[in-house]
Amino acid sequence: MSSSPKLDDTLRAAIIARPDAILEDRDLMHALIDANERSMGGNIVDLRGIAMDRLEARLDRLEDTHRSVIAAAYDNLAGTNIIHRAILRLLEPMEFEVFLRDLGGEVAEILRIDAIRLVLESNENGTEDPAISRLDSVLTVAEAGFVDRYISHGRPSQPRPVTLRQLQRGSDRLYGPAADWMRSEACLRLDFGAGRLPGLLVMGSEDPHQFTPQHGTDLLAFFAGVFERRMRLWLA
Repeated sequence: MSSSPKLDDTLRAAIIARPDAILEDRDLMHALIDANERSMGGNIVDLRGIAMDRLEARLDRLEDTHRSVIAAAYDNLAGTNIIHRAILRLLEPMEFEVFLRDLGGEVAEILRIDAIRLVLESNENGTEDPAISRLDSVLTVAEAGFVDRYISHGRPSQPRPVTLRQLQRGSDRLYGPAADWMRSEACLRLDFGAGRLPGLLVMGSEDPHQFTPQHGTDLLAFFAGVFERRMRLWLA
């Protein structure tokens, strides 16, 4: 007659009916392995248990990586949807002033940024134009060469289509009273076609982590491409 305690008949029948349930229960498997190690004594090394611990640690790392990939995919999808909504809003206005006001209003809200500024280079002093004065909250007219200097901070370099960077504070010329609060920005260089000076679209944020050099720029480059083509219609 065995001295080992007998399992309850109902529990024993349930285990026999579904042994896979034990294998899939991590806590239960740990308890069984620990009981087996105790029964073997302290002088025996259970290589199977060690191997299982390592495999379990590797599985945990794979699951963490999987969750990170899924989260990144959702973030990218959300970012794509935001850019698409902003572009559709850009395409609605039929007048230039409305277009720029929407840029600084609803488009900025869709993009979840705190400030957006359009810089147009000019060889002439256009600041006296009443239309420009009415739109100075979103539009800045600058001298030729300003765009590349602003993007590169005056250092010799090849300007990139999109530059992301963190700030100690923003530019007074572009952000005005809000300059003290800007902590990161995206600079989108605009090409208006042959024979035209370049432009610049600057997106500013009070969040220092919204625009950093580690972020991808594909979506912003796409937004800039649509924006500059829309601008060519107004500048024609």
